[in-house]
Amino acid sequence: MEQPPLPQAPLPPPTVQERLTRPFVAYVLLAVTVILYLLQMASEAFLGTDLPALLGMKINEYILAGQVWRFFTPALLHGSIMHIAFNMYALAVIGAPLEQRFGHGRFLALYTAGAFSGNVFSFLLSADASLGASTAIFGLLGAEIVFFYQNRRILGSRARAALQNVLTIAGINLLIGLSPGIDNWGHLGGLAGGLLFTWFAGPQLLLEGMYPSFTLTDERGESASLFALALVFAFFGALALLKFGGIFAL
Repeated sequence: MEQPPLPQAPLPPPTVQERLTRPFVAYVLLAVTVILYLLQMASEAFLGTDLPALLGMKINEYILAGQVWRFFTPALLHGSIMHIAFNMYALAVIGAPLEQRFGHGRFLALYTAGAFSGNVFSFLLSADASLGASTAIFGLLGAEIVFFYQNRRILGSRARAALQNVLTIAGINLLIGLSPGIDNWGHLGGLAGGLLFTWFAGPQLLLEGMYPSFTLTDERGESASLFALALVFAFFGALALLKFGGIFAL
């Protein structure tokens, strides 16, 4: 008479660890932006004018005169306490988790790409002066969209839920941007810059290890960030040159 097979112990559930970087750059950017806003307030109080804004905000005539730093510096300046509070909250909530996955250098390159591409779009399509970190913040939203899309097979339902959430946030903010006085062209440009940068330089997650312990590693690494940043500069810089050359006029 055959003996029944001995019961086997259930297999332990798989565990997945992800190598994350402690955020640092996002908080440095936040601190620098707040300090500059305090300088803006002090300048208005003691000089009667916002000198940092005059020197750094996006003003098309000054850019056409050669002050090309204004494609970057508006992301460090703000027009009101509510303006900076909203953007710095977004930087902390969205930027810090992104930096954990992107790493310090790649996150800084992403933030720069969003600021540059957003201000180029605004330069091309809006005659109004503008300032604010929302160009770079929309770059972060674009990065999240690409990251969760490219890693949807690894992250599964978590990626689908996150992707839906990010798309909803971006859509709502673009609708809000239709209100008077908001530079929605800058938002769209920042979003496009973040999408382009992350498509070529965002983390590509790879599952490594043996059951039941796995580790999520970044197959791409930060080495691609310089190429992607150069690509963003080349593409949006070429668009800006259309206006410098008088080919594109608004």
